[in-house]
Amino acid sequence: MRILIATTHRNFVGGVEKYLQALIPALVIRGHEIALVFENSFDPALETIDPPELNLVAWCLRESGPQSILQSLAAWKPDLVFSNGLEAAHFQTALLDSYPTVLYAHNYLGTCATGQKCHAFPTPRPCTRQFGPACLVLHYPRRCGGLNPLTMWKMFERSAEMNRHLPKYEAVLVASRHMRDEFRKHGVPEDRAHLVSLPNRPIDGLSHVRTAPNGRLLFIGRLTKLKGVSHLLRAIPIAAQKLGRSLTLTIAGDGPERESLQASARELGVAANFIGWIEGSQITGLMQDSDLLAVPSLWPEPFGLVGIEAGACGLPAVAYRVGGIPDWLSAGESGELAPGDPPTVEGLADAIHRALADPSHYAQLSRSAFEVACRFTLERHVSRLEEIFRAVPRRPIHAILPAESIHA
Repeated sequence: MRILIATTHRNFVGGVEKYLQALIPALVIRGHEIALVFENSFDPALETIDPPELNLVAWCLRESGPQSILQSLAAWKPDLVFSNGLEAAHFQTALLDSYPTVLYAHNYLGTCATGQKCHAFPTPRPCTRQFGPACLVLHYPRRCGGLNPLTMWKMFERSAEMNRHLPKYEAVLVASRHMRDEFRKHGVPEDRAHLVSLPNRPIDGLSHVRTAPNGRLLFIGRLTKLKGVSHLLRAIPIAAQKLGRSLTLTIAGDGPERESLQASARELGVAANFIGWIEGSQITGLMQDSDLLAVPSLWPEPFGLVGIEAGACGLPAVAYRVGGIPDWLSAGESGELAPGDPPTVEGLADAIHRALADPSHYAQLSRSAFEVACRFTLERHVSRLEEIFRAVPRRPIHAILPAESIHA
């Protein structure tokens, strides 16, 4: 099958690129012919989503322009387009009009103006509203996003355009039950909304089960308000008091909240080590040396891949019951969940206490976290993709749109 992957970045940037970096070689191994169209210029000296040895056919939207790429695609003749995070709305429309297109919805674009699906006022809590004009009215009272009205309007327009296009996709793939329900609610027909969980990294087959926790907590992620590290810092002293022993926290990541979080840790007397961003191999070592992964996100994470990556090391997690997290974190089995509507410091402290108080219970959490992580294999993911791709109806290629109707 000839598959065109459409995305924003060819260089490695974040979660979408990490996914495509694993997927592209797997599709090639399965015998598919892959081409790549991406929006932003890339640096071949930096890490890319496609291994150079694959020598993929690739086009950069910013450099070649949409009309030239569409003409090249007409010659290449893809069987379908697999869209992953493409932001150029008019080019996305052109692809939809010309080829059967499958969308992997990695985020809330099309169902939320800000993409966060979370209110910040009076307290942070996930938003369950359906996207529409009322979102503009509530943007400032509920502190949904920034304060710039022009930015607010541009974000709303972009999400509204994606929302209008959702029924046109042959299939919309999502990583969790929460996201499947979200997109069904926003116009994707039930038979076109597919749960295709993100794949974990390869697992070495050893269980890595832990039996005697020492109270070493780990957070990995960008340091923003909605990632909930402020809640975590305040929960740790409460949990430590309940446990009757000290807890330590390692924070691997960076972001705009780092300085204020460091100040909070000092004020609260939390032994927190801020180590910044680290490489993948170092992350595995951190997970192996920790006792509990903390995922205190206040917004509804579409999935939370870090949880199953930790599970591959036998590291259980504690998190709020928000978004797609319950798809891999079963309360009392592979970790502990705190109530998420609204997320509270006390609830998170209780979850940490439950996870670490009893060594036998902790050992079971570790064992189950590993077993759950083993379900999310790349092989299973690719097989499910192929099943969906094969079911996509073929249709004639439409005429190439005139240049003046397409804008990057």
